[in-house]
Amino acid sequence: MDDISLAALFAILLLLLVCSAFFSGSETSMMAINRYRLNSLVRKGNRSAKRVSRLLGKVDKLLSSILLGNTLLNVFAAALTNIIILRMFGQNDLAILMGTLAITFVLLVFSEIMPKIIAASYPERIALPASYLLTPLITLFHPVVSVAGGLVKGVLWLLRIKIETDQRKQKMTMEELRGLVLDAEHFLPRKHQKMLLNLVDLERITVNDVMIPRNQIEALNINAEPNELRQQIITCHHTLLPVYADTPSNIIGILHLKRVPALLQESALDLAKLREILNEPYFIPSDTPLLKQLQQFQERHARLGLVVDEYGELLGLVTLENILEEIVGEFTTQSPAQTGKFLRQEDGSFLLEGSSSLRELNRKLGLHLPLDGAKTLNGLILDHLEDIPETGTSLKIAGYPIEVIQTQDRIVKVARIFPAPPNNRQ
Repeated sequence: MDDISLAALFAILLLLLVCSAFFSGSETSMMAINRYRLNSLVRKGNRSAKRVSRLLGKVDKLLSSILLGNTLLNVFAAALTNIIILRMFGQNDLAILMGTLAITFVLLVFSEIMPKIIAASYPERIALPASYLLTPLITLFHPVVSVAGGLVKGVLWLLRIKIETDQRKQKMTMEELRGLVLDAEHFLPRKHQKMLLNLVDLERITVNDVMIPRNQIEALNINAEPNELRQQIITCHHTLLPVYADTPSNIIGILHLKRVPALLQESALDLAKLREILNEPYFIPSDTPLLKQLQQFQERHARLGLVVDEYGELLGLVTLENILEEIVGEFTTQSPAQTGKFLRQEDGSFLLEGSSSLRELNRKLGLHLPLDGAKTLNGLILDHLEDIPETGTSLKIAGYPIEVIQTQDRIVKVARIFPAPPNNRQ
């Protein structure tokens, strides 16, 4: 060292600090890089991205190599600083102490904090080119890293600690996926983000939440008069029509109206032939998650299912369109304010049928009514009052003023709701 000039020693020290900054920045960039963006680059054939992906596939070796390189550089930098201090000031304890504090500060600021902040801000720009140097360095450090890794694994085994190093095997929960979509609000159009969130939520929504209630099902009584059946078939607005015998709960099949025209051309409706073209009814437990039901519709090539409770009693029906509307919204182009269930008044309030689904009200009118209990507006009002309300009763639920307009047969037939600003909800 005596043959090396002081200027050369300072140059070597500067090089050590730069190399240490490289390792610090590389570590942060590798950990902060967007894995989904990285996978996209890999699929496009980007060689640097493939190299980074391979490095992250063995993250334990990557981090061990970076830590080893960084530690060696910092130790050499500290030792070289002492040599420079001895050259300049001799055996001076105060100078050595000040030199140690100075190199610690320089390493902390310029070789740790600053490169990590830059790498966290631009992980892709740093990780991709850094992979060219890290790949051979990992090979070079392999013997030392293997010995150190073996010792670490031995200690962890003794402590009964199991470590999963391959992040590709780690599963993402639905809540984590939902959080990921929410965090991507700056990168996704709001409509697309909402659709993705709705798709994630299908796992915790059941068919009972979106089904058409039994009393609203349009069905065909096979035992009715032939002329009445013919008229009902002709005027039906649906493609699939449940068929029952005597009582609406006794469903015997599903009629696809595209198979009916040949029967309607006959002078008298042939009930025997009508029975022959009925499809088997498809029954669904009421607690089936919508995501699972969507998959079952796809597997069975079905579009309609009948929802039953644990006793086999008919509760309602659910269609493929009901599930798709939970993802993409309403298919109809008619304004919600003009539909039969949602009549907008001049004062901004809405007249609503008591049988209206709460999920439908929230979706169509932008409300935030609670969904953890009753499924309909009538049920929500009855649960809140714990009694059958009289006409004219007023109440407030979730910050929305509600007025009962009409009751009949112990249920709320019509109610008026006043949408409230978000800051007025309670």
